[in-house]
Amino acid sequence: MALNAILYEDDFYAWTVEQARLLRAGELAAVDAANLAEEIESIGRSDRRELQSRLVVLTMHLLKWRFQLSARSRNWSATIEEQRLQIEQVFVESRSLRPLAAGMLPRAYAIARTRAIAETGLADDMFPANCPFTLDEVLSRGFLPEP
Repeated sequence: MALNAILYEDDFYAWTVEQARLLRAGELAAVDAANLAEEIESIGRSDRRELQSRLVVLTMHLLKWRFQLSARSRNWSATIEEQRLQIEQVFVESRSLRPLAAGMLPRAYAIARTRAIAETGLADDMFPANCPFTLDEVLSRGFLPEP
C-alpha cells in the first residue's frame, strides 16, 4: 500500500496503470482503494461540470440569438448546435445526468445571463431574470428563440 501512496503522489499516470493492473489481476488487497474511490467520484463530478458548462454556453448563445438580432451569425447557430450535440453525448455516456439537467438549468442561466450582458453590452433589464426557455427548448435541435 505504501508504494501505491507514493505513486499516487509522485506519478499519477503510473499509479493509474498500476491500479488497473491490480484490478485486472484480482489483487484487490493491493489496490489503493481510498485514492481509487476519490478518482472515480472525480470522474462523475467532471461529467456534471461538463454538462453545467455546456448548458451555460448554450443558454448564453440562445440569449444572444434572441436579444441581439443584428449580430446573429452562422457561428452562433453552429455553437448552439455543437453544444446540443455535446450535451446529448454526455447523456449517452452518463444517462443519470439527464434528470439532473432541469435542476442545473437555473444556475446555468444565471451565469449565461451575466456573460451575455458582458459580451453584448446590452442593459441588464434586456435579459429576463429567470430563464425564458424550458429545458426541452434549450435541448431541442430545431429551437432558435425569436424576440
